[in-house]
Amino acid sequence: MLSHIVTFYTRPELPNAADDLIAGCHEYLSKIPGIIHFHVGKMVPSERPVVSQEYQVGLNLIVADKATEQAYQVHPLHLEFIDKVFKPCCHKAVIFDFASE
Repeated sequence: MLSHIVTFYTRPELPNAADDLIAGCHEYLSKIPGIIHFHVGKMVPSERPVVSQEYQVGLNLIVADKATEQAYQVHPLHLEFIDKVFKPCCHKAVIFDFASE
């Protein structure tokens, strides 16, 4: 299994950017074939200094393997999400991919 985790940094001048981004993830990304687990939501504030709180929205996808993740990256819905949702709402994303052996 491969986890594809994305932390999104929304544009501060857009007060609804996090909500729009979450809605866009559901509309476009959740429908892409091969996703075993889909979870998106807002960052949860924490008093613990080890918890990153710089991002606004997190996305956690689990797929079977690297080939499925690579197919996800070029899927038309993912590309449409980038143009119609990510680019207008965000100024940055940080991605973590890791797999179990």
